[in-house]
Amino acid sequence: MLWEAVPKLAAFDPKFMTVTYGAGGSTKVGTVKTLERMMKETGIPMAAHLTFINTTKCELKEFTQSLWDSGIKHLVALRGDMPPDSDIQWPLDKDVNYFQYTSNFVEGLKGWNDFEISVGCYPEKHPDAPDLDADIRALKLKCDAGADRAITQFFFDNDVYYRFRDQCAKAGITTPITPGIVPIHNYKGTKNFAAKCQAGVPDWVGEKFVGNEEGGADADKIATELLVSQTEDLAANGVEHFHFYCMNRAHITSDAVEALGYRAKANAA
Repeated sequence: MLWEAVPKLAAFDPKFMTVTYGAGGSTKVGTVKTLERMMKETGIPMAAHLTFINTTKCELKEFTQSLWDSGIKHLVALRGDMPPDSDIQWPLDKDVNYFQYTSNFVEGLKGWNDFEISVGCYPEKHPDAPDLDADIRALKLKCDAGADRAITQFFFDNDVYYRFRDQCAKAGITTPITPGIVPIHNYKGTKNFAAKCQAGVPDWVGEKFVGNEEGGADADKIATELLVSQTEDLAANGVEHFHFYCMNRAHITSDAVEALGYRAKANAA
């Protein structure tokens, strides 16, 4: 599925494409191979998701140097989740062998190589944050440490993004905040995933998928229309860049992007 989607998405000439990996970096070797192949086959700049939790500074420095030497110059720097069988609590506070906060991680990465760095942000707050104000303060620290952009957790209510953007500006954050948008390939699965992320799914979204909760031709049409309308509204309110969480699938995103007036290159697979 991934290798069918990659050329179709790359045909739109995005600024960059990203690849994630598992908890605690459990699949990072395979991720690097995937990134190298994608970069070779598409010519599109690639960004590697990278988490610091459960990985020492020395290990991270060695790994990021290998990324840099491979031509991967963009990182999505995240705290990450502990593997499910771990009982370790973060931060470790006094253990100097590990980064404690994402802001420290960003600063460290920038000190090792001049990476382009994206960080995550959460319009409805990170699940571990005590409140949104505290989460925005943490975001400002990441931005002040050198982040080039922040990419949001996905959302469906654009007003949530607009309020968050205003709150960040009020807090003195000038780093670009790129909206992360997810196409709904399966409404039931997306809603379950959103619950784990504590991302809201408005009732009106669910109402559109009544009878099409688990995919199908009508579901794809509904999802494409939602993606188009959400992106159009964001663009009308000053947003210039969008990050689509494609989930290794191309059809809904590519249909929406074409509907928005962008055309894929004719030689796309």
